[in-house]
Amino acid sequence: MKTDETKLVDRICQGQIGAFHELVELYKKKVYYLAYDMTGDHHDAEDISQEVFIKVFRHIKKFRKDAALKSWIYQITVNTCIDVQRKKSKKPQILMEGAEMDSLHRQNNWTENRHSDPERHAEANMIQQRIQQLLHKVSPKERSVFVMRYYNEFDTSEIAKILDVSTNTIKSLLFRARKKLQKELSFYQGNPQMEVSHESM
Repeated sequence: MKTDETKLVDRICQGQIGAFHELVELYKKKVYYLAYDMTGDHHDAEDISQEVFIKVFRHIKKFRKDAALKSWIYQITVNTCIDVQRKKSKKPQILMEGAEMDSLHRQNNWTENRHSDPERHAEANMIQQRIQQLLHKVSPKERSVFVMRYYNEFDTSEIAKILDVSTNTIKSLLFRARKKLQKELSFYQGNPQMEVSHESM
């Protein structure tokens, strides 16, 4: 872990509330966006963010300082999101509309540039909305891996560290998620980015 983060954790463990506020400021946006991408719900993302930092505060003394602080916080975020998704799995999903969809264009590799052809942008928008709907149909772990890889641009080794599993497990989860999406979006199979291939992971 970086020296400055080590010192930050030490200060928190010593009971310095200001240090914890620094940590929150450092990671609050990253935690929120990851939670939002996984749940597709603004209110859930806010609630999850609060819960994540409560857990961080409660368990910071158990954190292994030789590990990556970022990975530890993301792991808590992903696990909290999965718990929320499981609790809501039997409830009808509310689809995102309007401004909520804009956040999905932040880092999504499949979204057309806003300055490109309007028709292509509209088509990409439609496909993105459909993908977001379908992500609620894959397993929580498949969704978390997919979101981290394509919405947050983590590589497989980073995701493996966050979830504390092997890279092969991540590749398998990603493969299954993409295969399920491809099956539902058969009209989009011509796009090379949607090809189900371990080589492209």
